[in-house]
Amino acid sequence: MKDLHSTLRVIPLGGVGEIGKNMFLFEYGDDSVLLDAGLKFPEEEMHGIDIVLPDISYLLEKRDHLRAIILTHGHEDHIGAIPYIISDLQVPVYGTRLTLGLLKAKLEEFNHLPPVELHEIKAGQELLLTENFRLEFFRTNHSIPDSVGVVLNTPAGIAVYTSDFKFDHTPVDGQVTDFYKLAELGRRNVLVALVDCTNADRPGYTESEREVGATIDEIFRLCQGRIIFATFASNIHRIQQVIDAAQRYGRKICITGRSLENSVRIAFELGYLHFPEEIMVELDRINRIPLDKLVILTTGSQGEPMSALTRISTSEHRQIEIIPGDTVVIAANPIPGNEKLVARTVDNLFRRGAAVIHRSVSGVHVSGHGSEEEIKLMLNLLQPRYLIPVHGEYSHMVRCCEIALKLGLPRENIFLLDPGAIVEFRGGRGAVAGEVAAGKVMVDGFGVGDVGSVVLRDRRILAEEGIVIVVAALDPQSGKLLAGPEIITRGFVYVRESEELLEEAREAVARRLEALSPQQLLDWNIVKSRVRDEASSFLFEKTGRRPMILPVVIEVNIQEN
Repeated sequence: MKDLHSTLRVIPLGGVGEIGKNMFLFEYGDDSVLLDAGLKFPEEEMHGIDIVLPDISYLLEKRDHLRAIILTHGHEDHIGAIPYIISDLQVPVYGTRLTLGLLKAKLEEFNHLPPVELHEIKAGQELLLTENFRLEFFRTNHSIPDSVGVVLNTPAGIAVYTSDFKFDHTPVDGQVTDFYKLAELGRRNVLVALVDCTNADRPGYTESEREVGATIDEIFRLCQGRIIFATFASNIHRIQQVIDAAQRYGRKICITGRSLENSVRIAFELGYLHFPEEIMVELDRINRIPLDKLVILTTGSQGEPMSALTRISTSEHRQIEIIPGDTVVIAANPIPGNEKLVARTVDNLFRRGAAVIHRSVSGVHVSGHGSEEEIKLMLNLLQPRYLIPVHGEYSHMVRCCEIALKLGLPRENIFLLDPGAIVEFRGGRGAVAGEVAAGKVMVDGFGVGDVGSVVLRDRRILAEEGIVIVVAALDPQSGKLLAGPEIITRGFVYVRESEELLEEAREAVARRLEALSPQQLLDWNIVKSRVRDEASSFLFEKTGRRPMILPVVIEVNIQEN
C-alpha cells in the first residue's frame, strides 16, 4: 500500500482547462491547505445561471484535514466561492489586507453565515501552518493591488503557486514583483510550480499598467465633453489613474454601479486609493456639473445586461442619458463569451451619439497576466523540476507546455490536468495518480447546486425550440377520451398564423389515442408516452423543430344519475 504520509498530493478542483473557478488543494499526511476559492461566470448556454462554483464534494469528505484557505488576491475568480463554501468547511481564511477587505464586503451580503475567522498576511511573511506546511508569500504584480504568490514548504519538497501574475517594472503603486525572492527560490530546488498560463499564447511582454495612464491622460486632455469611463470594479490602479487625470483637468467624478462603489469605498478606507473627497459627486447632483467638468466612472465593461453602462446604452438608466458629444471609454477586453454583449453595448452607444473608445489597441487596457516572455522569465527564475500550467483554457496550457519545452523541461515533467486530477510527488518524483470528484456547481438565485445538466438541457430546448402542451381529459374508470386533446404552445409558433398546423397536430394525437385499447388508456404513463411520441414526430416532420412536449392528462369522473 502506498505511504501517503510521505507523499505530497496536488489536486486542482478548478482553474485548469478553464478561465475562473480557481481552487487548488495541497495534501500531505493528515494536513491539507486550499489555495484560492473562486467562481466562474456562466457560459452563454447556461440559461438563467448566475455563477458557477467548483464542486467541493472531495473537500467535504476531507474537511477534518483542511487547515486553512489561502487567498492570493481579491478577484472574484479567486475569492468568489468563499461565501458559498465556508459554512461547510469552517476553517480560517488568510489573505492580504485588500483581499480580506473585499471578502468582508462579500460576506456581509450573506448575513446568514456564521462568523468567519480571517487572518491578514503580507508579502515577505512566513506562516507555519502545520509541521507539514510552512508557507511563504512573495509580492507579484497583477491588475489588482496586494497580490501574492505562495511557497509551500513540505517534507516532500517545495511547491510554488504563482497565482495570476505579470512582470510590471513600472507599476502604478511602485510595488515591483519580488525578483529577489523568486531567484532565491530557484536556488532552493523547487519541486513543482503552478504557473499562470492565461496569456501563454501572446508573444512578447504584457505592457505596464502605467502606459494606460498615459492614454487616459491624453483622452482627458483632448475631450471637450463628458467622459463615461467603464472598467473592472477591482482594477484599483486604473481607477486611481482616472482619478488622477480628473484632478489634473479639473473634473468631478461620479461613481455608479454597486460593485464599483464598494471597491472604491473599501480601497479608499484601506489606503489603496487616494483622492480628496470633494472630487466625488453624488449621482443626483451630476446635472449641476458642466459636461466638460464631469467624469462618470461605471461598471459594465463586459456588457453585463444589468450593469450601469448597458442600461445607459439602452436609455434604461434612471439618471444618466447619453448626450451627443459624450466620450465613452471601455477599459477592458471582453472575457471569452462576452464578445457579443460588449459589441451590442458599443453599437447602442454609437447609435445614441457617443464617441466610443475600446479594444486593447486603443491603449485603454492592458492585461494583468504575463505573456510568453514573462512565463519564460518566471520559469527561469524558479527552475522547477515539474510544471503544472494553471488559470487557462486547455489551449493556453498546451502553449505554456511548449514554452517550458523550449527552456529544456522534459515533457514528462509537465502535467496538463483536468479538474479533479491527482498529482502525487514522492521521493522527488511526480506522477498523475487518479482523480477525485470535481466539476461545476451552478448557482441560480438562492439555489446552489439544484440546477444540473438535465435542467440546463430543458432550458436550452425551451429557449431554442419552445414548448407544446397537449391536454387530454380521460375517464379513469373506462379510459374513455372525454375531451381534447387541446394544444397550447409558447415560443414554438405564432398561434394565429399556425392554426391549421396545430389542428392537424391535434387530430394526429387524437388518432393515436383512439388507437389505444381501453386497458392502455387506463395507464397514464402509456398515454403520456404515446402523446409525446406522436406530437414530437408530427411537429418535426412538418416544421423541422423539436419543441419540448409536455403531455397533461386530466382525470374526469363521470357519475351516472
